[in-house]
Amino acid sequence: MNQPEDYQEALLKKYLDGQCSPEEMATLYSWLLSSDTHKPLLAVMQQDFERIMKAQPAVPEELSNRIEARLLESIGREKVVKMRVAQWWKWGVAAAVAVLLITGVTVFYNLPRPVKAPVLALKAADVQPGTNKAVLTLADGSVVTLDSAGNQVIQQGGTKVEQKNGELQYATAGNNTSIGYNMLKVPRGGQFTIVLPDGTQVWLNSASSLRYPTAFTGNNRTVEMQGQGYFEVKKNAKQPFIVKVNSVEVQVLGTGFDIMAYDDEEELRTTLVSGAVKVKQGVVEKYLKPGQQAAIDNSTGVMSVRNADVQEVVAWKTGFFEFDNANINVILRQLARWYDIEVDTKIVDKRLFGGRINRNLPLTEMLSLLESSGARFNLEGRKLTVIR
Repeated sequence: MNQPEDYQEALLKKYLDGQCSPEEMATLYSWLLSSDTHKPLLAVMQQDFERIMKAQPAVPEELSNRIEARLLESIGREKVVKMRVAQWWKWGVAAAVAVLLITGVTVFYNLPRPVKAPVLALKAADVQPGTNKAVLTLADGSVVTLDSAGNQVIQQGGTKVEQKNGELQYATAGNNTSIGYNMLKVPRGGQFTIVLPDGTQVWLNSASSLRYPTAFTGNNRTVEMQGQGYFEVKKNAKQPFIVKVNSVEVQVLGTGFDIMAYDDEEELRTTLVSGAVKVKQGVVEKYLKPGQQAAIDNSTGVMSVRNADVQEVVAWKTGFFEFDNANINVILRQLARWYDIEVDTKIVDKRLFGGRINRNLPLTEMLSLLESSGARFNLEGRKLTVIR
């Protein structure tokens, strides 16, 4: 039976309201499968559709109202392209569809108009997302390769180092342990977690490194970092924890915070999630409260403190990319590190992007979401060229 031209639009709206029957959801799913132009949305919904078809949960009314309000508000901001692709259980997938539809207003709402499919040019096998992997350099210079599947025990004098899948754990035996320095390097296309000898846990993002002692002695606990890391510091008032990044020191007692210090970024940023930290650069000191960020301009060296979107900052740690009014170059730098690709930008794109995307997507699916906003790419091997 032929359906009215706006039938799919009505189904999408009903889905956002949590009012689709199982039969209507099956119809919507069939429609999504009917055209390649729907692939970006399918990439988000496919796994959750199967679960939802079995459980048929209802979307809470309050949440549904918030989704609709956010949708209408965001449509009015033409320069911000929403592409939220988080795969959440139950009602969360409805939120994912709501914000993704902001990207696809032309594609999904103006059904009578012909829609041009993405033109991503692929000349090689798809590039897979990063994994848990790192290289550990011990105090004696020996090198140990770590990955997501490895389980091993490394003995360094009185210090035992144990790898459990994607995490490295240190345990110090006794008080007379000889001190050495280890270096954990995470390559592009990787991430890794380490539990330091004092119990502090550190998540390292792609293209990052951490240098630390095999035991903490003296009146402080000092480590050195490059790249990006999230720290959950074990509280010890007698031994403040200090992170050194170039000429900057971040001092804490016990807290959760993120440091982003890539050489190719415009700023070095310290973002406080909980507790309190002091950021010191030369004679300049700034104290942060939860939700604040200290940003140091890499070209001028000027430090400023501002409020931060903590969820956006730490999204990488929980398996997502999250952007809020980010330009394409900011996004591509993150993709380059996570997918270990080379990026060549031939155009200046002033559009701003926003959204939350699962970091476990293959590169082509990630790029398809960007292409649904009008950007165009050419991928050849591991080289990505922006062509529009």
